[in-house]
Formats: sequence, structure tokens, C-alpha cells
Amino acid sequence: MSGYGDISFWFDSLGAPEVARPPAPDRLEVDVAIVGGGYTGLWTAYYLREVAPELSVAVLEREIAGFGASGRNGGWCSGLFAASLSQLERAGGADGAASMLRAVRESVDEVGRIAAEEEIECGFKKGGTLVLARTAAQLARLRREVAHTDEDPDRHLLSAAEVTECIGASNVLGATYTPHCAAIQPAALVRGLADAVERRGAMLFEATPVTDIAPGRCLTTRGVIKAGVIVRATEGYSASIPGYERDLATVYSLMIATEPLSGAVLDSVGLARRETFADARHLIIYGQRTADDRIAFGGRGARYHLGSKVAPEYDRVPAVHRALHTALLDLFPQLKDVAITHSWGGPLGVPRDFFPSVRFDPGTGLGSAGGYIGDGVATSNLAGRTLADLIAGRKSTLTSLPWVGRRLRRWEGEPLRFAGVNGALAAMRLADAEEARTGRQSLIARAMSPLLGGN
Repeated sequence: MSGYGDISFWFDSLGAPEVARPPAPDRLEVDVAIVGGGYTGLWTAYYLREVAPELSVAVLEREIAGFGASGRNGGWCSGLFAASLSQLERAGGADGAASMLRAVRESVDEVGRIAAEEEIECGFKKGGTLVLARTAAQLARLRREVAHTDEDPDRHLLSAAEVTECIGASNVLGATYTPHCAAIQPAALVRGLADAVERRGAMLFEATPVTDIAPGRCLTTRGVIKAGVIVRATEGYSASIPGYERDLATVYSLMIATEPLSGAVLDSVGLARRETFADARHLIIYGQRTADDRIAFGGRGARYHLGSKVAPEYDRVPAVHRALHTALLDLFPQLKDVAITHSWGGPLGVPRDFFPSVRFDPGTGLGSAGGYIGDGVATSNLAGRTLADLIAGRKSTLTSLPWVGRRLRRWEGEPLRFAGVNGALAAMRLADAEEARTGRQSLIARAMSPLLGGN
């Protein structure tokens, strides 16, 4: 295992040890400084070097590129967007909502295009996504969602028989399928993207914690970086920057990975096209068949920590990892004798209104993007392209999308945020238990809707 291999299964499987690049110097002046070396920061740097090559760009990363959610996630490069269709229509009208959702779906192919062009071996395989219905309530919910064809005109309902041709999960009543998702090796993508950014002429400094951001400069533990434009791409770590403690709530998502499957077990699981999969419960689960034929499986359920605190010990919570294993065996009983080889987790950023955003103020030179709520692999690519256009002063179809320039609704102060977020997680568990017991739609989930984004 490399020095950073314990971040996730994805980092552990990269092969060669990952070594941090040198930190930023004590003094540096650039045109654009980007705080955060995950997908958002790196995509922004990548496209800036394309649309405005005259600008000098430096990316500042506390650990190593991909240390956060970019190197820990479930490996879904999906066309999902966190905000609901009704939220998008209120923000940008019907046309704006359609343009936003189309742009996110197209970003899946854009990620694949760049991975191929830059020769990033990240196992990109566009097999689509299956969302399973395993209770009558879940099936009814999926039927209603499919009726909203404006969200994804290519999403359709499968019968139980059709589902079993794709995946060998238990107790399936039906599913939805959309082609707009690729399974990837996320750490391979982010580390390859970091190399590509440097090849394009941007500077990438690792082991460089940023302690404060203000117009024209950002402070690091080593000194001062001066820049006319500063982009904050800190996602689940945003609360560590003074002044941004209430912009995003830091929520943990945890994962496990099995040993490689073989023989009859692999055949019984299916997912031959490497479809990503979930089910329609309220407390989200997600999985994929990896390129080396493991099942990587994750979900929400870890408690929120006061003040959006981030700590290494929160990455591994034995009770949550046991619950994930139980959920995996419930889906795939045929995995009962298969070993779990990896367990990990990490923080993601949740905006108060469940609406991701891209912002740039030419007056102050401050920009930011994020709040993806776990759907950031493709959406961060769109954010990077959008920020590049905004910084370069280019008007484009991207800069008019309804997530651009949204006024941020800030989270409540503590301890209200602590009570609210953990209360919502508990409510989702209760809603899932109620639906499994009664087969009917849960009234609990409906009651919690205002807290969970106000959709």
C-alpha cells in the first residue's frame, strides 16, 4: 500500500506509490489561484489553460490531488443533478432547466473524451445506471419519476424480468435504466487529470494548506499567494476556511469493496456492461462492478459532526461499514462467502437548498463551485468549463445556465444544523423501514421534504 493508499480502495489499487508534489513557495503571484485539487479545481485549471492560455494558473491542495471526495467516491460519472426539476424551473424557467440537465448529461461524454484524449486509464465504461425497486412503495416512486421525462428523456422503466437480465439482485419488482452514466476508477481519473493540468502549463502545489481567502490573496501555512482571481473548490472541506463555515454542510458517505469475484458468483451478479446500480430507498446506496470484477458499494448513514468537522477517524465507522455489508448481502445473497477487502469513506458538501452552484464575481475576483451532494464527477467537469468561461470573460451557453450566480442559502448555525441534519438521516431510516413494513409511501419522508431541500 502506498503512503496514500489507505485513502480508499481506488488509491490502493493505483499501483505505484503516490508521492505529494512540492508545496507552494513562501511567495507567489499568479493570475488565477485555485484552492482545492479535486475534480472542480483541476477541471477549472484544465479548461482555463485552453480558453485563456495567457493566464498563469496555480492549484493549491492541502494534501495530494484527489485526497477528498474525488478519490474516494463511488465511481459514478453520471448525468444526475442534485436539484429537482421544479427547483431548476423556478430558477431558470422550463428552457433553462432543460438546458441545465442536458449540459450535465453531456458532461459524462466530455469526461470520457478528455480521459481518452489525455490517455488517462480510468476504466471509463458507459454502461448506464439501474435504480432498483424492491418494495411496492419504491416501484410506485420510480413510476412517478419516469413520468417526468423532461429530467431525462432516455430514462425508462424495466420489468422485473428485464432487470434480471442485467443484474442478479434479490426481490426486484422493477427498475429504471438510463444510459447517462459511466463507471470509472475515480482516483485514476483525478491523478491523471492532475498530470494533464501540469502538461498544459498550470502549476500544481500539493501539501499546501490554505488558511484564509480574501480578494487578491490567499494565505497558506507557508506564506501568501497573490492572484487577481481566486477560485474556492473545497467542497466538503469548505468549513475549514474562515467565513465559509455555513456554506455547505459536511456529510460523510462510506464505502466497502469486495475481493474480486469469480466463476458462478460473478455470473450470478451480472452487471456485464458495468452498469452502476442503486435502489429507490430514501437513505441512498450506490454500487458498481469494478474493472477487476469487485463490487464497490457505498451509502449514506454516517452521522453529521458538529460544525461540519472533518477528521480521519470519521472515514471508517465500523457500525456503518457493517450496515453496508448487510445491505449488500441483502441485495446479493450470493456474496455471503465473499470477503470484504477494503472499507473507507469521506466527506461531501451539501448546500442548504440542495442546489449546486457556480459563482464568480469579477469585482472581487472571487469564484467558487460545488455543493454536488455526491453527484460531482461529471458535474464538476461542467463547473470547471463554466468557471473557465466566466473568468475569461466569455459569454457562452454554459454561463447562462440557472446554477450560475445563484445566491447561496446558508445553513443554520449550530447546534440547529447538527440536530437538523442528523434528524433528517434518522427520518430517512424510519421512512425506509416504514415502506418495507407497509409497502406504502412513507408519510415521514414527505414531512421531511422542506428540510431535505424544499423540493
